[in-house]
Amino acid sequence: MTRTNKPLEDLTAQARRLRAHVVRMVASLRVGYLLQGLGAADIFAALYFDELNLDPADPAWPERDRFILSTAHNTALLYATFAERGLIAVEALDTYTRDGSPLEVNASERMGPIVEATCGSLGQGLSVALGMALSLRRRGSAARVYVVLGDGELQEGQVWEAALSAGSHGLDNLCLIIDRNYLQVEGHTDKVVAMDPIDAKFAAFGWAASLIDGNDLGQIIGALDQARRVRGRPSAIIAQTRPGAGVPFLEGQMAHVAFISQEDAARALAHLEPAA
Repeated sequence: MTRTNKPLEDLTAQARRLRAHVVRMVASLRVGYLLQGLGAADIFAALYFDELNLDPADPAWPERDRFILSTAHNTALLYATFAERGLIAVEALDTYTRDGSPLEVNASERMGPIVEATCGSLGQGLSVALGMALSLRRRGSAARVYVVLGDGELQEGQVWEAALSAGSHGLDNLCLIIDRNYLQVEGHTDKVVAMDPIDAKFAAFGWAASLIDGNDLGQIIGALDQARRVRGRPSAIIAQTRPGAGVPFLEGQMAHVAFISQEDAARALAHLEPAA
């Protein structure tokens, strides 16, 4: 299998479809991780529909690129991405968080090989990705490892232990994308723990670091292309995203858990899925 290299307009349309799925899933519960999913949709569209080398017909293909979702509150978006990429049935999204459904609020390995690791405990995803990247390199595989980390997770010491180790090992098959939306359960990240400059900190740990607009697909694709060309260092892409991006009346709201009425869900879907 190879990367798709889709045009940006196709990826933009794909990101809208992902957002629509997220709205439907969260609206079915009236509350959930809505704003984060909308904000990160462009990152997931770029990864799953352009960047990742995978085979939907064989999710356990040994030479697949690995994807780790460390920021578990983006699980609704992950399920939407799986459905659009053909890894699960679109109809399965209707069972999101229902009793007996494998589509739990935090994605787990009980879903099979499409979920590489269970990361419900925040701050662990980079360590898992580090181990995978080391293993792949030692067996001479060309596969790469990608991990999406929430900016609030940077307050966990384990993240920085993994960052130090990855830089020390020169893992150029490891690409970290930080969803920098300034949003965590306690509020605005800068009012909890000041973290900037994140790019300079990763650079000091031996990473190739870049800062981009995480809602600009052109910048996302460019940063991923650059990360693939880096040799001798892991790559960290700090992607500044806007909670609620793609839905004007939700964009910029800062709520870790958001409530959405059926009326507002209909308004959001009318924007994301305009009549032909």
